[in-house]
Amino acid sequence: MAKVLMKGCEAIGEAAIRAGCRNFFGYPITPQTEVPEYLAKRFPEVDGSYVQAESEVAAINMLYGGAGVGKRVLTTSSSPGISLMAEGVSYIAACHLPIVFVNIVRAGPGLGGILPAQSDYLQATKGHGHGDYKLLVLAPASVQEAVDLIYEAFDLADHYLTPVMVMGDGMIGQMMEPVDLPDMRDLSDLVEKPWAATGACGRGPNIINSLYLKEDMCNANSWKLKEKADEIERKEQRSEAYACPGDVLDVLVVAYGTMARICKTAADEVKKKDKKKVGVFRPISLWPYPYEALAAEAKKAKKILVVEMSTGQMVEDVKLAVLGKKPIEFYGLTGGMVPSPDNVAHKLRSMIK
Repeated sequence: MAKVLMKGCEAIGEAAIRAGCRNFFGYPITPQTEVPEYLAKRFPEVDGSYVQAESEVAAINMLYGGAGVGKRVLTTSSSPGISLMAEGVSYIAACHLPIVFVNIVRAGPGLGGILPAQSDYLQATKGHGHGDYKLLVLAPASVQEAVDLIYEAFDLADHYLTPVMVMGDGMIGQMMEPVDLPDMRDLSDLVEKPWAATGACGRGPNIINSLYLKEDMCNANSWKLKEKADEIERKEQRSEAYACPGDVLDVLVVAYGTMARICKTAADEVKKKDKKKVGVFRPISLWPYPYEALAAEAKKAKKILVVEMSTGQMVEDVKLAVLGKKPIEFYGLTGGMVPSPDNVAHKLRSMIK
């Protein structure tokens, strides 16, 4: 079909519908409010159900129930709201239920501000809630990629029976770009869920539970979650290497999301004007982090520059990938301030004098 010009938040909502989601539970918070606003208008056309909960805590527990009966369910929020959902996500993960949730990150901590940020990286990638589990976390760099990853996230959630987070910043949610929308999924073709709590007529009861009072049962469930995480880590690492030829790079920039787009522009400028070799490595899966792919690209570089809209939350993962073999520097801004291509280019020039 022809490309359609859509705002990021609205495109996310449409992608979820086309992926087979017919149930949204959420609470408004800037800068993602256009997702529920769009779905409130769109769902009646596809026989979907939209519920504005009284809080983010209520919303995530509604997802818990919807996933438990086998439905494709979605919520979207922004940083403080995602924090409130952490307990519910932990319950959902412990019960091996598939959900998709979106964090359009705003500046923090606390209420912070409504402008773009990437300051939720550690929250998303290092567990989010309590207990032994991991989130599959995907980070789009464009509205088109947000559409594609949302569409795929529902299949990943159903396949691994796990929560999947799609994490973008306020720019992804608010910018308008042309997108190719995916086909509408036939609901009858979605994966069957014989484990769902849909009534026990003709079969034994399905029990969805995260409370294990016997130590051995709780231990067994934790190791089951660990085995799942290990499989995801083996199979779902995603990344992009931009302008990283086989020869030596003066600097390899590591950035994700829309910040990576800005870094590509800066890299192109430095290569053109300064005749220096600069590449950009972009993690697409923030967890599982693409350590091996980054390590391979880092071998080509004299230096590494990590650029984020935070105080440097991804730096420790870059250090783990590089294992001290290359010098690493960081450049970032917070509070909703977005580094410009000129800012990044200036930092690059200071590294390659």
